[in-house]
Amino acid sequence: MRFKIERSPAPFWFRTLIPVIAIPVTFLLTSILVVWAGANPLSAYYQFLIAPLSSKVSLLEVLVKSTPLLLTGAAVAFAFSAGYWNIGAEGQLYAGAMAGAYIGMMFKEISPFIGIPLMMLGGFLAGVLWALGPALLKVRLNVDEVVTTLLLNSVVLFLVSYLLNGPWRDPVSMWPQSAAIAEGTVFFKLIPRSRLHFGFVIAIGVILVEWYLLKRTSLGLRMRAVGQGKEGARFAGINVNRTMLTAALVSGGIAGLAGVGEVAGIHFHLIESISDGLGYSGIIIATLGGLNPFGVGIAALFIGLIDTGAQTVSRALSVPVHLGTIVQATLLLVTLSLFFFQNYRIRRA
Repeated sequence: MRFKIERSPAPFWFRTLIPVIAIPVTFLLTSILVVWAGANPLSAYYQFLIAPLSSKVSLLEVLVKSTPLLLTGAAVAFAFSAGYWNIGAEGQLYAGAMAGAYIGMMFKEISPFIGIPLMMLGGFLAGVLWALGPALLKVRLNVDEVVTTLLLNSVVLFLVSYLLNGPWRDPVSMWPQSAAIAEGTVFFKLIPRSRLHFGFVIAIGVILVEWYLLKRTSLGLRMRAVGQGKEGARFAGINVNRTMLTAALVSGGIAGLAGVGEVAGIHFHLIESISDGLGYSGIIIATLGGLNPFGVGIAALFIGLIDTGAQTVSRALSVPVHLGTIVQATLLLVTLSLFFFQNYRIRRA
C-alpha cells in the first residue's frame, strides 16, 4: 500500500530548475516515438531546436508562432495565480476573434489609429464577456470552473461555424470564412516581407503589465494570497470572490486579444481553424513558466520554437508533424509530475 506524504517546502533554486529539468526528460521520453517513426533522435531534436534558429526567416516564424502563445499563456497564468482554473482560453480567443472580425467588417473606411485600438478593445471585451458566465457561476454558486470553461470552448466553435456557414460567409468567394477586414484594422508588420506583426508588441506589453500587476500592486498581492489558500485569504480580510472574478475576467480579456491578433495580423478574416489549440497550449506555457509572467514569456517562445521545429523535422526526416503536439503534451505531464514530487513523496507502507 502506498501513501502520499508531504515534503518540507522545496528551496527556491529547485523550483526554478523544474522547467529546466522537464525539457531534457521530455525529449528523452519522446525519443522513443522518434525512433519508432524511423528517425534519429539527435537529428530530430536538432531540427526541433537548432534549425529554426539558423535563418532569419525561420527565426521570425518562431516569433510569429509565439505571439498568440504569449497572450494565451499570460491569460491562463493570470487566472491560475488567483486559484481560478480557467481552461477556457481557447473559447475566449475565438470570442475575441469574432469581435475583431465584426469590427473589421463593419468599418470599411477607418484610420489605423482608430481601427486598431478599437479592434483591441472589442476583442478584450468579447473575451471578458465569454469568461463572465463561468466566473459568476463559480463565485455565486461554487460551480466548478474547469467544467464550465471547458464546455464553453465547444459552444464557441459551433457559434463560429454557424456564422461562417451562414450570415458571415464571404459573399465573394463563398468560402466558409468572413469577408476581409478593413485596411485600417490590419496590424502593421514589424519587419518588411515577414509575417511578424504588431501583435507581438502587444503580447510583450501584456507580459510586462501582468508582471507589474502581480508583483507590484495590491491586486497582485490579493491574487497570490487567494491562490495560496482561499480560507487563509478570507481570514486576512480579502474579498475572495471579487478577487477571483477580477482574475477570471482579465484572463478572458487577454485571451481575447490573442484572437484579435490572429485575425488582424495573420488571416485578415475569421476562419473556423483560426486556432489549433492555442488556448490549450496556454495551459502548458503557464505551468512551465511557473505562473511567473517572465517565465511565461520564455515558455511561450520555447513552445513557438517547438511548433516551428515540428514542421522542420517533418520535412527533413519525414516524421509526422504532430510530433510537436506530442512533445508539448509530454512536457506538461513531466512538469506537473515534477511539481508533484516537489511537494510530496510516495512511501510504501
